[in-house]
Amino acid sequence: MRTVPIQLVFRLALVLFATSAACHVHGKEANKKSAVTPKGDVIKLFNGKDLTGLYTWLADTKYEDPRGVFSVKDGQLHITGDGWGSITTKASYRDYHLVCEFKWGERTWPGRAGRTRDSGVLFHCHGPDGGYHGIWMASIESQIIEGGVGDILVVPGTNPDGTRVGPQSLVVEVTNGPNGGWFWKKGGRRETTSGGLIQWYGHDPDWKDVTGFRGKNDVESPFGQWTRMDVICDGGHVVIKVNGTVVNEGFEAQPSEGKILFQTEQAEIFVRRWELWPLGKAPPMEGADDDS
Repeated sequence: MRTVPIQLVFRLALVLFATSAACHVHGKEANKKSAVTPKGDVIKLFNGKDLTGLYTWLADTKYEDPRGVFSVKDGQLHITGDGWGSITTKASYRDYHLVCEFKWGERTWPGRAGRTRDSGVLFHCHGPDGGYHGIWMASIESQIIEGGVGDILVVPGTNPDGTRVGPQSLVVEVTNGPNGGWFWKKGGRRETTSGGLIQWYGHDPDWKDVTGFRGKNDVESPFGQWTRMDVICDGGHVVIKVNGTVVNEGFEAQPSEGKILFQTEQAEIFVRRWELWPLGKAPPMEGADDDS
């Protein structure tokens, strides 16, 4: 074996240490820069043609979609609802105004037969796919469910080793409703939640889990018509609008960035618009105010 001079060993050690430190710093910087913020043009999460920039996850088949739960039909994202899972962005995002337009299809599947049609947009998604009961990622959800569009849920997650995905919390302003749950109330009592439901301010306290339910104060569009939902994320501040009306809000979101996914939850749904705008640049609905 050839003997290596001690001076050379020392110099090599210094080089390796410097390289390792540089890679570590570079990696931290890469993490800081990994979340995309829309700056100029709109970012179309769904381009109307194919599923570029997206991937699918189903609880039973993981990254495969043998039943064609997610497809593009007539320029729309068609989610059949056959199963539990999501279509998820490959990239992470922060500081944006998300706009999506959706309408329900007719079909529900056996586990949801006779019950309210259900889906949702999950944002600030992080941790493993399927971290929540093998189905979704740890995240914050802007709920899409008949009678509850705009409810907020904080969705916890678990790592493969069983530890909880973190951080995961949201500060909300609430009041207690007649059904005992939290309802959003501007300027209300401040609470921090790491895994719960904040109902939008007009959520019918007599809500029933039956197909076609519509509450007396609902601002979502009637069945068969398109509903627009806006999710505005500015740092840790989250504002949710439904058809131009502010319906819910949160503060100090942890984390304040991540992937974005659209659920499949045993109900058919169509999406014709799913995009991110720079803050203050999203086109308002006709007759609605700009960003709140």
